[in-house]
Amino acid sequence: MIESNKNTEKILDTIKDYKTKSNKDLEIALDFLQENFETTKQIIIKMTHHFDEVESLYNKILEEYQNRNGK
Repeated sequence: MIESNKNTEKILDTIKDYKTKSNKDLEIALDFLQENFETTKQIIIKMTHHFDEVESLYNKILEEYQNRNGK
């Protein structure tokens, strides 16, 4: 865990001061950012599907409720 924190700190330092970092440091930062991007993208896709399902269920129940109450 400590090693992971050191790596994260180094990557964040590279991101902040990329102009002075070595190509190897830039490659490590790029890998980190690519992985982070893909993870974030997958989370957003899953949340979008969840949101769509919730909206669909809400609309079905609302329609039933309105039909029962003549609205």
